[in-house]
Amino acid sequence: MIIYGKQIVFYVLEKHPKLIKQIFLTKELDKKMFKKFMDVGVKVIRPDEKKAQSLARGGNHQGFLLEIEDFYFEEINEIKKKDFIVVLDGLTDVGNIGAIARSCYALGVGGLVICGIKNLDMAPIVRTSSGTALDLPIATIQNSSDLANELKQLKFTLAGADASGYDIKTIEKSKGQKIALFLGNEGDGLSGKVVKKLDIKLSIKMANDFDSLNVSVAAGILIHSLI
Repeated sequence: MIIYGKQIVFYVLEKHPKLIKQIFLTKELDKKMFKKFMDVGVKVIRPDEKKAQSLARGGNHQGFLLEIEDFYFEEINEIKKKDFIVVLDGLTDVGNIGAIARSCYALGVGGLVICGIKNLDMAPIVRTSSGTALDLPIATIQNSSDLANELKQLKFTLAGADASGYDIKTIEKSKGQKIALFLGNEGDGLSGKVVKKLDIKLSIKMANDFDSLNVSVAAGILIHSLI
């Protein structure tokens, strides 16, 4: 898996050096900084710009690229043991998924479940999460409705983002309550099957006349209010 960009490369270098398989640098570094890369103990390659752009698939690599181990997905049964989880019901935009993963990690969410995407490419998600996806338990499944049923049996309260729901400002979390927050896709929101299973629908009331927030922004607000 190729990741790129100065911020994420240094995040992985600091927190997950054992994941690094190869290092690609197009920037000239001072001796102290270059030594940090050499200390990883893997091959350091100096690609030309054409090769670097190819590795980054045209993205802004800023002169720093890594090949790292394939992403490790957590077992769904391990995610179910957490007290607060976030479930993405059909989100497809990797930028949004990465941003939500970053918020989940920063705010202390126990795990993230990505539903309904076959052959999920984690490289752009890891990149847009600024590397934090590597430190967040993430599982994938296909059927969000079946997951909702299983979580109900495990005594989770199922909450979901819906424009017709209760204002998040009015909701009080009970002590010891296990919560699964469901977030729908960018266009249609939550699937009808999932909406029917929710224990509570939540909304973010707007100060001005506007229909909605970006799903990753809404996710951060809802998580912060519920956790």
